[in-house]
Amino acid sequence: MPQRRRLARAAVCTAAATAGLALATPAWAVATSVPLNPAHVDSTAATFPDKDCKDDRFDSLPAGYDGWHFVLPQGKTSSSFESLTLTFSNGSTAVTVQVPDSTDAYPDYFYSAGGKQMHAYLFTPAGWKLTGGSAEVTNAVDKFNLSHTCAGTIATQSPSPTPSTSVSPSTSVSPSTSVSPSTSVSPSESVSPSESVSPSESVSPSDSVSPSASTGGNGGSDTEGGLPLTGVATTSIALGGVALIGGGALLMMRRRRDRITFTS
Repeated sequence: MPQRRRLARAAVCTAAATAGLALATPAWAVATSVPLNPAHVDSTAATFPDKDCKDDRFDSLPAGYDGWHFVLPQGKTSSSFESLTLTFSNGSTAVTVQVPDSTDAYPDYFYSAGGKQMHAYLFTPAGWKLTGGSAEVTNAVDKFNLSHTCAGTIATQSPSPTPSTSVSPSTSVSPSTSVSPSTSVSPSESVSPSESVSPSESVSPSDSVSPSASTGGNGGSDTEGGLPLTGVATTSIALGGVALIGGGALLMMRRRRDRITFTS
């Protein structure tokens, strides 16, 4: 009898332990991966239909960032987020963001309701596009949703200052002044004084003085314009001629007088 009682007690304990394990299994459930609702793929915070910047959880949204709120389907109160893996496009490259993010590159946090992490918030630089995602969820559901967004203002880069333009006017003044006066002075003055003394008496010799002074240029002298030489030279020639004529006349008169003979 005592042995039977021991066996009975052991059987009861085993059954109780089995029942306890069966009841505790949900709490130890392993998280499974579920996808983002396909209808919410390729959304931006600015184009998503449901926007709610009045959400208290967006109060700490930094300037120049978009706010994203992800949620598990309503009515699945036993489900809970363990982690999220979201992909975005920043306009040129793909960016993968983990929630929670151990690097703290992008602000995020979970929000609990009814003791379950049914809400996840994430802040990304404004203008990013949500291109896909998955979540590790306990008590598996078929998907998770993007609940609403708060679009931030895209930071614009200030235009780089335009370097001042240096104006270097090139002024080229090349006056070409050519003065080529052609002054040709070639006075040709001919002085040909001709003095002839012809006495009424017959005089055989005819002394004629015709000095002719001609100047064709200045000949390198300091007299400008090649003016004729006058003055002492011309006068000397004239006086010499007169003297010769006078001497000839006297000689003829003397010869004539010597020819006269007196008769008694």
